[in-house]
Amino acid sequence: MDSEDYLRPRSLRLEHGSRDPDSGYESWYDLYALLREVLDPLGPGGSGAWLPALWDAERDRSTRLPRRDAPPGAVLVLTGPFLLRWEMSGALDAVVHLQTSAAAQRRRLPEGDADRITGAWARYLEETDPAPRADVVVRCEDPRHPAVVVP
Repeated sequence: MDSEDYLRPRSLRLEHGSRDPDSGYESWYDLYALLREVLDPLGPGGSGAWLPALWDAERDRSTRLPRRDAPPGAVLVLTGPFLLRWEMSGALDAVVHLQTSAAAQRRRLPEGDADRITGAWARYLEETDPAPRADVVVRCEDPRHPAVVVP
């Protein structure tokens, strides 16, 4: 599952423009909905009925998908940025943090998105310091040659 399925509506994401890093960090992802609709139901004591996607960013409307029942012992693999923000504290059982420099990110991003994404990522790193809190850190300057960071 990808946290991109829990984006906020375009009007909220782009309220301050498409290049604003603070907006990219604060307004793009609905982490509380991700907790409420996915992680809490799949966590200990949860109902097991989770919502695989909330928002269709391309159509800019709700997906209106039905909930799915997770089988016993199911494992959710969640990808996306900012998953070690303080709002998500304790919600994930194991975390792999992908570490990349701003230069490596810029090489892989469309020019129009680079300022927002690298700025938001820099703020995330500064405010949450995710690497020490992750279970595994992987250096990904070149995705063809990832390297596990050994403490």
